[in-house]
Amino acid sequence: MLDMTRATAASLPKQRLFKLETALILIGIAGLVLAPFYFYPVFLMKVLCFALFACAFNLLLGYTGILSFGHAAFFGGAAYFTAHAVKEWGLPTELGILVGVAGATVLGLIIGFFAIRRQGIYSTMITLALAQMFAFFCLQAPFTHGEDGIQGVPRGYLLGFIDLNQPLNMYFFVLAVFLVGLFIIWRIINSPFGMILKSVRENEPRAISLGYSVARYKLAAFVMSAALTGLAGGLKAIVFQFATLTDVSWQMSGEVVLMTLLGGIGTLTGPIFGAALVAALENYLATSEFPVTVITGVIFMVCVLVFRRGIIGELYASRLGKRLEGKPDN
Repeated sequence: MLDMTRATAASLPKQRLFKLETALILIGIAGLVLAPFYFYPVFLMKVLCFALFACAFNLLLGYTGILSFGHAAFFGGAAYFTAHAVKEWGLPTELGILVGVAGATVLGLIIGFFAIRRQGIYSTMITLALAQMFAFFCLQAPFTHGEDGIQGVPRGYLLGFIDLNQPLNMYFFVLAVFLVGLFIIWRIINSPFGMILKSVRENEPRAISLGYSVARYKLAAFVMSAALTGLAGGLKAIVFQFATLTDVSWQMSGEVVLMTLLGGIGTLTGPIFGAALVAALENYLATSEFPVTVITGVIFMVCVLVFRRGIIGELYASRLGKRLEGKPDN
């Protein structure tokens, strides 16, 4: 009876943290439903695409402990595959995005197969090297049109009758896909599989000693992260109606790392906040005299020094967050 009481008491903080994240997500969803009536829909769609990108990356870094500098290969690769499938093959929009997801999944399987064979900085450098090889392939391949990229990608009709050229139709389609992707990530990290990923992140030798095939779990996480990143990349190609070399560059890989660190590694809502912050800075400072990269760099340094867990991570660790979790203040 005493053990049951202790187990119940231990589960209360997790339940309250779950309620906190659920409350943040519900508030965010309500805001996103109303947002296109007050803000520019294309900017909001950009935020949603990069938020899904950052959440997919966080699945690998925040919950598995693998730092990848090659996620631009999955994001940009899916953008190229989707753009080519829709424009050249004439596939419907939804099938074109699935082609992009499939291409990113295959790339994730190949890159992850080599990356998981090393740990730490060596694994990270492998992802960067293979991603740069893929970027060079995209520069030389005929179907990507080199430095010009694939332009004029048609948005088409969703399910054959919903005109995605209408901004609100396109926005709510992107929002629906984003929410589906976010739910998939939430389901993964709150499943037994997700618990094993967290144990690998915290203590890999112990996970091995318990009999888990760590390499298989790492590869599975890598492929899942790549597939969800491909979903974001395919959406981005449809939203902006082009795919370029910028999508596969190493700068894009660095940008998603920045988004995740700013928001909070290992939190569900942190990468969303980080992506929104970076996208807003790029959008509103683009026409100003201030260099966007310098401002972003300064904000990143301040966050690293002041908010070491990220902005949302620090919220969870603050007195307010601890009270909501049911933890005593230090």
